[in-house]
Amino acid sequence: QVQLVESGGGLVQAGDSLRLSCAASGRAFSRYGMGWFRQAPGKEREFVAAISWSGGSTYVAGSVKARFAISRDNAKNTVYLQMNSLKPEDTAVYYCAASLGGSTPMATTAYDYWGHGTQVTVSS
Repeated sequence: QVQLVESGGGLVQAGDSLRLSCAASGRAFSRYGMGWFRQAPGKEREFVAAISWSGGSTYVAGSVKARFAISRDNAKNTVYLQMNSLKPEDTAVYYCAASLGGSTPMATTAYDYWGHGTQVTVSS
């Protein structure tokens, strides 16, 4: 069992940066692939970024690839999402998720544990 708690969201202006954190508790965090997803009002949850268990492989959605980066610190049981040059269309609830597969899946169904999300609001 893994518990995930996101933090770092908030209200920012377009062009600002935010770093989201996802703290994991439970066993064997370093064995899990980790992902970030987001869900805007009235829209489906969409993939943002993923990182393999070792951190050696990452994948970021094309729509944000130039602005977002994912990283992890297994010693701290934490995964991060660095978001730069934020735009109003980035406004969403951002969720952290853990995959027992250990790799970098994009599908929500590949993830076994989810956090409750953190709100990011970008004003124009």
